[in-house]
Amino acid sequence: MEIKQALSKEEFIDCWEVVQEFRPLLPLDQFLTLVLQMLDESYKMIFIEKDGKAISICGYRYTTMLQRGRSIYIDDWYTLAAERGKGYGSTLLNHVLLEARENNLQSIHLDSGHSHFVAHRILLNKGFKITEHHLSIELFF
Repeated sequence: MEIKQALSKEEFIDCWEVVQEFRPLLPLDQFLTLVLQMLDESYKMIFIEKDGKAISICGYRYTTMLQRGRSIYIDDWYTLAAERGKGYGSTLLNHVLLEARENNLQSIHLDSGHSHFVAHRILLNKGFKITEHHLSIELFF
């Protein structure tokens, strides 16, 4: 399986079907605006294609925090429903794990919805631990 990195607007559009299935309320124009801004924050989106279209993505960024030191935060990790169970998501996660180790990062973090049991099983089998509750507040101006 070849892992590619989206670097251009066109490559992000190629990943849109996967993003749309994962984040159905996010319109394409807003996705492109956000992702192009996120590139300035060290965001990377890697993906696997099948028959010329993206079927699995992983979007992540490098972060530095007093609590965690230098680490990777995974924003998005998703495989099209029709392509699950074939190792695509695990392959992308292995790539991120290797990148973190090669760059001597201290940890990898992500937030996951309570009902994503299959993803949790993959993460726990890779050595991830459930360590925190994520709390947020929505601010509308």
